[in-house]
Order: sequence, then C-alpha cells, then structure tokens
Amino acid sequence: MIALSVAAALAVFLLYTSAFGRGTPTISPGQLPGTHGRVSVVGTVVGKPTGDGHQQALRFVMRDRDGTKTVPVVYRGSVPDLFKTGREVVIDGTLVDGTLRAVPGSLVTKCPSKYAPAKSA
Repeated sequence: MIALSVAAALAVFLLYTSAFGRGTPTISPGQLPGTHGRVSVVGTVVGKPTGDGHQQALRFVMRDRDGTKTVPVVYRGSVPDLFKTGREVVIDGTLVDGTLRAVPGSLVTKCPSKYAPAKSA
C-alpha cells in the first residue's frame, strides 16, 4: 500500500513537471548573445581559472565544443573536484554585460570517459 502511494505521488509529480515545469534551455556559449533569463550553458573550460568559488569568485572562460566562441563566467559556490582546464562543464546562469553570471551551486563537470567513443582492440 505504501509503495503504491509513493509510486502514485511520483507519477503525479512527473506529469506535473513535464506539463507545467519551466525547463532551463541548454545552449552553447556561441548561442548566448540575445538570450534573456536563466539558461544552462555547456562548454569546455579554457585558460587558467582564478578564485576558489567561496572567498573569491571562481572566474573562467568556457568555449563551444567546436572551439569558435567563448564566454567569461563568474561563479560562486562549491567547485567539483573534477573541475579543471580542458574539462567539459554545464552551468546555469544569466548573461550580464557579456559575462555569464552563474547560479551558485549549479556548476557540474562531465566525465569524459562516459562520453568518449569506446576504443577498439
């Protein structure tokens, strides 16, 4: 009985979020100009990041997967252990004067081994 109640509550939540939830669009740095409001940006960290995310804002540059466009990012919050130059990241924020002002706690790194094609023997 309890399991069925939990399953029903989850089903209602899923239907509600899919019908009425306002998703955050995921875009690349090159698609940022002209956007308004909160977006989720995916790109590769380039250059040398500065700051720690807490006492000093973490500042870094994100580049498109194709390497043509970049955007500076200012972020405060926890920095994932895997964060480094060359790593692909996803971060939420808004574009303010050409800089992505990130939402605290929204920085996520992608694991390259999960997304790389399998090597043949």
